[in-house]
Amino acid sequence: MPDSPPPPTSSLLIETAVPKSVRKILPYLALGAGILALSMSAMFVKWAEAPGVVTSFYRMLLAAFIMFPFFWRYAVIKPGIRLSPHWIFLPVLSGLFNSLDHAVWSTALSYTNVANATLLNNISPLWVALFAFFIWKERLNGRFWGGLALTLSGAAVVLGNDLLSNPHLGIGDVLGVASSFFYAGYYLATQRGRGHYGVLPYWWVVTLCSSIFLLSYIFLFDIPLAGYSTATYLTFLLAALVSQMVGSFSLTYALGHLPASVVAPTMILQPVLSALLAIPLAGEPLLPAQWLGGAAVLAGIYWVNRR
Repeated sequence: MPDSPPPPTSSLLIETAVPKSVRKILPYLALGAGILALSMSAMFVKWAEAPGVVTSFYRMLLAAFIMFPFFWRYAVIKPGIRLSPHWIFLPVLSGLFNSLDHAVWSTALSYTNVANATLLNNISPLWVALFAFFIWKERLNGRFWGGLALTLSGAAVVLGNDLLSNPHLGIGDVLGVASSFFYAGYYLATQRGRGHYGVLPYWWVVTLCSSIFLLSYIFLFDIPLAGYSTATYLTFLLAALVSQMVGSFSLTYALGHLPASVVAPTMILQPVLSALLAIPLAGEPLLPAQWLGGAAVLAGIYWVNRR
């Protein structure tokens, strides 16, 4: 891949605020925080008495609204940290990919179960790796490919029992695969875009654009936007605070310092954690084989990052 441009000013401000000893591991700490926060996303969709695409819309809209004063202060009026119009298409493209991922995956849930849709959505690291290898000419050695294969295999064991026992693919499974392409596009566009923008302005524009695109999808398919219970609206707010403002923000920061070919396989830990959280929160226990699959995911992530 071509050399990345120097980090934007806002990224440098964040980094200089922490000790040098922490600076090297900060992207990994952010990635870990992002995984933990985003692992709650499936539970928010499950708890909200609303279509998944509506939950995603409010998650994006509320997060953009809450963070707007900070965006205005540090990305609009602060000298030296401005949104260059030359690369504005990158956060817009990330927002489009992000919204399509959420919309298509949510639609897939109407035709197949959560486990199948989640498993198929998370084959996106394969598309990221192939793009990085063939288009960006990123050098990915045998250790990386072996780790990726182990990670995907472990995820298949944890999430794909129904799909493995009944390999017939329906429209929901096809939509799950389609969502993985959009998820991969989000990773790749964000990695490139973060080379030109700091984490806050980039994340905020992506979040706003995602909400606009999701709103268009909701209007196109005449999905109810209001009339939900108070508990559901509180769930929307929690999704904004946890999944978007902590999870997505941390992931955006990590993609400014780590290649998408490493971040995407590591993020497979997110649905595995979601499955673990479903034990106490939704009463959905895992089988012994699924615990072994989770161990395989961890081993694969270790090898991917070791390369």
